[in-house]
Amino acid sequence: MRTIEFHDTTVRVRYAETDQMGVVYHANYLIWFEVGRVELMRAMGFEYKTMESEDDCHIVVAEAYCRYEKPARYDDVLRVRTRVAEWRNRIVKFSYEIFRDADDLLLTTGSTTHIICGSDGRPKALPPKYRDVLLHLHVPNPDRSEA
Repeated sequence: MRTIEFHDTTVRVRYAETDQMGVVYHANYLIWFEVGRVELMRAMGFEYKTMESEDDCHIVVAEAYCRYEKPARYDDVLRVRTRVAEWRNRIVKFSYEIFRDADDLLLTTGSTTHIICGSDGRPKALPPKYRDVLLHLHVPNPDRSEA
């Protein structure tokens, strides 16, 4: 179990992710948020795949927000910074910042809120082994009684 404040991962903008002017199509940022989220969880010591297969624990997106500050362009190397912003018994909120790696320019900020569900689609409590990791992150948990 690792305690980390945030995790950075890099992606390079592919030609297929841009429009005719070489600017990244807006929906791709949400894909990069997912890349950041998966890699953050891996850095914390667990994987989505295992959560689903061993614990019947699916992390369903309930809300997504993205603020575009500056455009990313073809062949830019981007740094996706991801952190757990808040969590509760059945909810985890992640926040994101995407920087152009060459000059550290902030391009995009955003967040996603996820509901923990079983394979039946019904909300369920986050298993204790994952809650224990989140407890050590020192991030807001508005209702510690649920933890």
